[in-house]
Amino acid sequence: MKKIFLSTIALLFFGQVFGQLNRAKLDSLFDQLEANNKWMGSAALSKDGNPIYSRTVGLADEGKRAGASSNYRIGSITKMFVATLTVLAIEEKKLAFEDKLAKYFPSVANADQITISHLLNHHSGIANFTNSPTYLSWRTEKKTHKEILGIISANPSDFEPGSKAAYSNSNYVLLGYILEKLYDKPLQKIVAEKITKPLGLKQTYIGEAIDVARDEVNSYFYLNGWQKQPETDLSIAAGAGAMVSNPIDLNRFITALFSGKLVSMASLAKMKALQDQYGYGMRQFAFDKKIGYGHNGGIDGFSSMLYLLPEDGLSVAITSNGNAYDNNKILIALFNAYYGKPFTVPDFKLMSLRPEDLDQYLGVYSAPNFPLKITISKKSNVMVTQATGQSPITMEATAKDRFEYSPAGIVLDFKPAEKQLILSQGGGRYVLTKE
Repeated sequence: MKKIFLSTIALLFFGQVFGQLNRAKLDSLFDQLEANNKWMGSAALSKDGNPIYSRTVGLADEGKRAGASSNYRIGSITKMFVATLTVLAIEEKKLAFEDKLAKYFPSVANADQITISHLLNHHSGIANFTNSPTYLSWRTEKKTHKEILGIISANPSDFEPGSKAAYSNSNYVLLGYILEKLYDKPLQKIVAEKITKPLGLKQTYIGEAIDVARDEVNSYFYLNGWQKQPETDLSIAAGAGAMVSNPIDLNRFITALFSGKLVSMASLAKMKALQDQYGYGMRQFAFDKKIGYGHNGGIDGFSSMLYLLPEDGLSVAITSNGNAYDNNKILIALFNAYYGKPFTVPDFKLMSLRPEDLDQYLGVYSAPNFPLKITISKKSNVMVTQATGQSPITMEATAKDRFEYSPAGIVLDFKPAEKQLILSQGGGRYVLTKE
């Protein structure tokens, strides 16, 4: 669901060289992540849907560790499930790719021009309602379909439908609502009947309030210790991000999808086809000369990844509930371990700063070509960065005047004398000035 500054997926892979899976080194990676308070969560590497390596570290709740059976909110990986259900409804002749949104929700801007296909691959032009500056102030409140529909309908269109692509959670909330109309039952029952029960996925479902007694975990943010995060009410996330699962179930799901067990192979080909980098509920990545598919997700302090190399039947799923380390690096390590490639276990050596060392950086930074203001503050000797309308994140001092947030690939380079901040992420570089 959420974005951190800018959306980016940087998936870097190496060539295929088969070798013995280095379990000890993978264990060392997760041991280091836990010992240095860099990451909490669960990860699994599977072949043809069968786990060949899995590891869980960190907390489920204060005083309770997470385990192999713990369940995590998976955010936008939910979209893969909803896209699958939508395509299945089309196979069942309940819906068509070219059906117009106006048939279901005429109050949405350009509803008479927006098709089901536009919703599936983010070509609708419907504004992303979670980008609203006020979103964080009401995300923990229960909302009815009518209320969310009103919020989505109140926004003008961002562009003409079909003219380009822009990621929008609004698209998949609306697809979830349409599925409920088609089947005359709530989304959680549709997911169960069409996907999880047939596949035997006992730990995958539409979530509600987090229940630790049900082996669900809370999410955390690290700031001089792991701090529990507020919960988005999943009535808001809906078809865009309301699901709960764990890595082993997720790997079974994506393997079944690509094996033709949920939709036909002809329908799967349509889901995989890219338009402006978006398929139906999935995106593509390259590994050597192989093509892989999947999605990532983020909601509150949760972050997740699910990717499959169909040629080899190899998948990696990651579900994190506390993240100060790039999930993509874990993904790379797991794939490289399978293919016999080297990977690095970090030592996390950082610069040591005093609280007063941070004073020269504090303030609000902005630029005409950057859509957000960046507020730099401190908590003791830790830098805290917050973009307009988004949650605060802690930055690590990696060099003189340089701070990094590796989970999102954010690098901040300060020039105190010029009162400038250079923000780099995903190939973008922005020069901001202190106000």
